[in-house]
This record gives sequence, structure tokens and C-alpha cells, in this order.
Amino acid sequence: MRFTHRCCATGAAAVALVLHGACLPSVASVASVKADKPDLSRFYEQRIKWSTCEGMEIAKDLRCGKVTVPLDYERPGAGTLELAMARYQATGREKRGSVLLNFGGPGGAGVPALAYGGKDFMGLTNAYDVVTFDPRGVGRSSPVSCGEGADKAIEAADDEDQANNPGAALRQLKRAADTCTKHSGPVLPHIGTVNAAKDMDVMRAALGDKKLNYLGFSYGSRLGAVYAAQFPDKVGRMAFDGVDTLTEPLSEQGMVGAEGQQTALEGYLDACTKQWTCPFGQDRRSAREQVIELVNTLDEHPLTAFGRKFTGQDLAGAIGQALYTEQMWPVLTQALTALVRDGDPQALMQLAGGGIAAPDEPRPDETGDGGLVSAEDVPADNLPAALMAINCADDPDRPSAARMTERVARLRAQYEEASPVFGQYRLTQVLMCYGRPKGTSFVREKVRDVDTPKMLLVGTRGDPATPYRWTVETAERLGSSAVVLDNKGEGHTGYGSSKCVHDKVDDFLMYGSLPADGSSCGSDNDND
Repeated sequence: MRFTHRCCATGAAAVALVLHGACLPSVASVASVKADKPDLSRFYEQRIKWSTCEGMEIAKDLRCGKVTVPLDYERPGAGTLELAMARYQATGREKRGSVLLNFGGPGGAGVPALAYGGKDFMGLTNAYDVVTFDPRGVGRSSPVSCGEGADKAIEAADDEDQANNPGAALRQLKRAADTCTKHSGPVLPHIGTVNAAKDMDVMRAALGDKKLNYLGFSYGSRLGAVYAAQFPDKVGRMAFDGVDTLTEPLSEQGMVGAEGQQTALEGYLDACTKQWTCPFGQDRRSAREQVIELVNTLDEHPLTAFGRKFTGQDLAGAIGQALYTEQMWPVLTQALTALVRDGDPQALMQLAGGGIAAPDEPRPDETGDGGLVSAEDVPADNLPAALMAINCADDPDRPSAARMTERVARLRAQYEEASPVFGQYRLTQVLMCYGRPKGTSFVREKVRDVDTPKMLLVGTRGDPATPYRWTVETAERLGSSAVVLDNKGEGHTGYGSSKCVHDKVDDFLMYGSLPADGSSCGSDNDND
């Protein structure tokens, strides 16, 4: 689940741990901290130092920094992580502090997303410093990787002999999970939305804000809702666009995602085949068959670029990323043309993962001091690896081996029926949780009836990734604090495509002006 802007260059491939107390203010008196809670005062007392962002000439006014957070909030002395941050400074006369952005995923790196898509948020700089970050495990912030683990899981998910030997498929999935653990380092057991929300509260304090003002897209709505449940007295103005579910199990989420992406693909092919530049020709039905055949062929005979394989599942992931917004369709067409006509998958590989370093060759932190890893060292599979890790950490369901044996073949058939292009890819993301530790029940059980100021939830009727019903369901769970804006448009999220949504979100964040609950934005971007 992603916001409307993607980028092709992100962060690195190592865990950014620093020694206890490094680069942090002196520890405050323990007497000021409740005896039953860990002392986090040194993290809350830090301030961010902003400087020019290296390698991001496209965003000359963007400034980069970092914040230090505990690896484990229950044991703050057990190590720390550095999280990459970026900021466009406020230009208006009346400044309200900062508004923190999360672009979704899970697994999306915020810093490059703001660098490449910052123009959409310049209006907010009239009141705020516009700030974003790479969450733990993502981008330059201790990026996780699966190496060849995802390939192992894909093989298990596509095993036609599961009915005769289901145990072999489960053992393959367990090996895949072990491979991810090997390549991800100490951050993996501490990844997930609950800790990411705690990180945001440290950021709030480091930015000098008493309340957190926040704009979250897609998965970013889950992150914002978890923050509101954990820190209700610190909630400022919060807006969610493309609202995620808080209750559905991963198997259902994956099915919804596969169906939505297939629908979006049909729309893309309708538009593509009307153009002479379409690499699949001008017949829509033939184009659909060519895409399916391309995925199957690449699974059997992968191409190689950047020192790694590019499979049909990588292709599905790349296409899926580009389908979340029509703004990316020309980029997708160019990338597909390079693949179909020249056999060159490089542009699609960038869309699929966003990283640089080969995932099967994790590189050490080259800074030598435990700081942020370099942009060139982000694993090429960081986006899908982080997506799986965070979703698994947020999901308490871990079916037994017997239950998995019973379900896998049936799920595979259901996913393939939902989408012949994306079904296996989405099922693999669900199956990758097998063999990992059980996730938290906090999101499903504790995020409800939050006692906060009003929050704006935007749901788009034609959203292929986060269906409108999730907006309604999440609003009901959050309780009276939630105000729903119905965007009668198409595409994933509305802020980047609907002037009406854009204006209403900005009006709320900057001036506190909320639309009436249940009001709508028309498909022509005008109010109903």
C-alpha cells in the first residue's frame, strides 16, 4: 500500500546500532521517571540537526537529519537505532510547528518519497515544517532484507505437489523465514507499528512539538491510529488518506489487495492499448494474456541485472507499485517497453524494490560509527522485505502446521482466481509469516474508541488497495473522534489526485477546519 509518489533511490542494507548513550543528551534524573517505566528521558531530550541532503539534488531545499531511538523500548539500554528524517522548512509567518508524513507501505521510505514528491506538500509549509522519516527497518534506518528468502517462499507458495507433500512446503517457508532473520539483523524482532508509533513520539519531542500533527497515507493510517491509541494526550491534528484495516487478518488483506491490483491492471491496460507506444499492442484482451505469460515466463527463466535475478514475481511487484496512481502509468509503460522490446528489467527492478544493493549480499555499515547506512547500500528487496516483516509483526495469527497444511493449497487457488498476475505475489507475503514469531495483538484489540481530538479519515470509492469500507470500519473502531470524508474518485488515496481532498486535508491541518462527517468530494474534484 503506497502513496501516489514512488522514487527509485533509497537507503541501505545494515542495522544502525550505536553504543548506549552515543550522540544523545545526558541522562536526566531517574527520580523524575516513574519506577515502573523505563527511563526514556535522554531520547526525548534530543534535538535534530538539519543539513543538506546528499544525493538529492532534485530537492535542493530539503534538509536531512536523524533521530536516535531505543532498539527495545522496554530495555532502552540494550542498543539504539538511528532513523533518517527529512524536512522542508516552513515559509509562512505563522508557524504551527511540524507536520509529520508517512507515505505508506508498510515498507515505504519517507525521505526519498518527500524528495521526489514534495511539491504536493508545499502548501503546508505556509504553517508547518513538513517532515518525514524512514521507519525502523526501512530505507536508511536499519533496512531489513530477506536475501533469497523470498524466492524460497515463492517456490513453496507455487508448489503443485503440496497435496502430496505439504510438509516440504512448510519446511521451505520456515527456511525462508530463517533466511530473512539472517539478513535483517537485530532490528527484526523490534520492527512493527507499535514500536514505529513510539518512534514518532520521540520525533515529536525532538522536533520541539507538544502535539503530533500528522498526515498518513494507506498503511500510514494504521501507524497514526496506533499512535493515537498509545499517546492520546499528544494527538494534534491528524489526517489519514486511504484508510487501512485494523481488524482483518492478513489472508483477507492479501485477497483484497490482489483483487484491487488486478482491477487496477485492467484499467491500465485499457489506457495503454489506446496508445501506439503500448508494448503489448492495441488489443486489450491480448495485452492481458501477454502480461500473464510474461510473469510465468520470468518465473521459469529469470533475467539478471544489478547482479541479481528478476523473476515474474518481481515483475508483479513492480507493476503493482506503479498501479497505485495514474501518475505512474507513463513510467510503467516505459519500464515495460524496456523489458518487452529490449529484455532490460532494470527500470522495473527499481520499481519492485527501490533499493540498490543486491539482497543476497548484505553489506556492513560503512560509516563505522553505527550511524545511518548509505543510500547505495539499501537492499534491493527492502520494500517487500519490510512490508512482510511489519505486517507479520502486527498480526497475532500463526496457524499451526496442521492448519497451514489444510489451508495453503486452498488459499493458492483463491488468490490465483482473484488475480492471475498478483495472486501468487500477494499470497507469498502472507505465507512469509509462517515460521516467524507471533505478532502483537495490540492493533487488533487495543486500537479502538480513542480519546483524542477529531481526526480526518479520507476514503476513496475506487481505491484498489484500501477499499472504502475499511475507512468506514476504522472510523467506527476509532469512535467519536473520527470524521469521514467520502472521495467519490478512483485510485489509491485522494490527496495527490483530487483538489477537493487536497484542499480539505490542508484546511484541517493548517486551520482546524473539518468537513462534516460523511461529506464528500465528487469525482470531478468538486464538493457535492
